[in-house]
Amino acid sequence: MNWYLKVLREHYLDFNGRARRQEFWMFTLINTIISYALSGLDWVFGLTVFSMISLIYSLLVVIPGIAVCVRRLHDVGKSGWYYLLILIPIIGWIWLIVLFATEGEHKPNQWGENPKGIGNDSAISQIGKE
Repeated sequence: MNWYLKVLREHYLDFNGRARRQEFWMFTLINTIISYALSGLDWVFGLTVFSMISLIYSLLVVIPGIAVCVRRLHDVGKSGWYYLLILIPIIGWIWLIVLFATEGEHKPNQWGENPKGIGNDSAISQIGKE
């Protein structure tokens, strides 16, 4: 749940930087559970109140959802524009899932340091200089 809240609190509109696999997949999992729960409540009670809540929730998380996808693509060394692969039926979705599941680059890339901290040369070179 902390990863989900981290995306919402710290990176709501943040399309820069990199996102670990765990951050991306935990956000996706919690978001899916909440969406299905709200849809289930709508179905059980047959009320439009829950469908309005579900709609509002969906609108609130669409931007951080896209942002975490873009940052995840940055972690594997791809541009955020690769997210447009989602527009290609079936093949594009499969390709994106593979990219989202791929381990990120261990070295710093043009979008920042490795979020895991592995291979961060600048962090290693700072040791002992303080």
